[in-house]
Amino acid sequence: MNLPNALTVSRIFLVPLLVVVLLTTFEGRMIFGVPKEVVGAAIFGVASFTDWLDGYLARRRQEITVLGQLIDPIADKLLTAAAFISLVQLGLAPAWMVAIIIGRELAVTGLRSVAYSKGIVIAASRLGKVKMVAEVVTILALILGRGQLGDFLVIGEVGLWVVMATAVWSGADYYIRFAAQLTARQEIPGHREDDDLHRQSRAS
Repeated sequence: MNLPNALTVSRIFLVPLLVVVLLTTFEGRMIFGVPKEVVGAAIFGVASFTDWLDGYLARRRQEITVLGQLIDPIADKLLTAAAFISLVQLGLAPAWMVAIIIGRELAVTGLRSVAYSKGIVIAASRLGKVKMVAEVVTILALILGRGQLGDFLVIGEVGLWVVMATAVWSGADYYIRFAAQLTARQEIPGHREDDDLHRQSRAS
């Protein structure tokens, strides 16, 4: 396993640790003398940083692998979903907003699977990247705002609306681009999906 993939796997292992820190009742809400909100924010921050770092190293070292392409988006979705669900449990995020955000992630993941089966690659959009940055800022603000940094709650609450809006918008954008590519491929004379599947099986 190369370094980028190892970082991705480490992000997956940080997910249950984050949930334990956020949802466990500690005496005085302190962990080894540090407020548990600060510890939780640090864990989430480190995990989010590995998301950028593993991609950077994979491109820089030319170590992009099929395994990495499979587990990286899974690790991202596990991290953000676990954080948002924990925030719902703590009363810091409305359940309906989180349901929309996570539902978008599942829908886009399913859409990408269908696109892959048809030989269509849907590149990540700027909207998707904006959503990811907004998610990180929002989650960090809500976690820290529960502690002594109450002013961060306002940032987190505004951030939730930004995340939800970009989630719906980018999700619709993925669907529109997929439909456009699918229509264009069907209009090519002599093009058949069986040919795509045959080429994919040979490539694998």
